[in-house]
Amino acid sequence: MTDKAGRQNPARPIIGVGAVVWRDGKVLLIRRGKPPKAGEWSLPGGAQELGETVIESLIREVFEETSIQIENIRFLEIVDLIVPGDAADAPRYHYTLLDFSADATPHSTDPVPGDDADAAIWADPDNLEPYGLWAKTIEVIKTSQQQRNS
Repeated sequence: MTDKAGRQNPARPIIGVGAVVWRDGKVLLIRRGKPPKAGEWSLPGGAQELGETVIESLIREVFEETSIQIENIRFLEIVDLIVPGDAADAPRYHYTLLDFSADATPHSTDPVPGDDADAAIWADPDNLEPYGLWAKTIEVIKTSQQQRNS
């Protein structure tokens, strides 16, 4: 059954935002506290709310999940996250994710998990294996890192 207002079995894709946030050569990661992907590490982000611009969503989501403020926001890429459901024609989750690169503001310190996150850390982008990240997340981090170094 489709829940038009919910995130499971949506009537249409949900627009989500994600941020590769940098500070002192480290990347910001969160461990998700809620589905989809509860317990898994990922980039901070979430769903766009009605009446919000994409950038407003990004700034709000990063802050809600980590207490980190961001600046120098740059678009990276669009990622489709489609999780099949029980029925062949009804995905359990369907997100269109807009990923961005950003810097933590200079006064940012250690992240504090909140909202949908149960942990938040600054991680070494060259040692992401321990976090079991989705392969596409690693690609997005590497793309951001390459753009920063060029």
